[in-house]
Amino acid sequence: MPPSAFIGMLAGFAQDCQRRTGIPASITLAQAALESSWGARAPGNNLFGIKADKSWTGPTVTFQTTEHLAGQIVKMPDAFRRYDSWLASMIDHAQFLLKNPRYRDCFKQIDGAGWARALQAAGYATDPEYANKLIAIMRVRNLAFYDQVKP
Repeated sequence: MPPSAFIGMLAGFAQDCQRRTGIPASITLAQAALESSWGARAPGNNLFGIKADKSWTGPTVTFQTTEHLAGQIVKMPDAFRRYDSWLASMIDHAQFLLKNPRYRDCFKQIDGAGWARALQAAGYATDPEYANKLIAIMRVRNLAFYDQVKP
């Protein structure tokens, strides 16, 4: 799916999510784009690469993931949360960030770039370039535009 179509499909909900949670639409869109390759790779409708840890009681899907461990890139299978739709994935993503204390500092940020850096600092992904990749997507696609939501 072309990036513009992907953004168009998800932008309204990302903005609604921002109104309800304070999570900038730009970071929601950038993470969904990066983690799913613009929707091309979202097994189990998981747009955000959220793993099925011991706290998850819902359905799962196992697929190959790439992790950065001890300076090495490692491909391995892992269990991820599975959803009925992309919308369900977006709702759970917001709840995952809201409920997990390690992401508390993210909510102190005022823009998508700040969120990207805070997510990386909190260990959302193992990729040492995670924040830079998110920020690049936000800049290239002008995703800050979607943060201008009205109540």
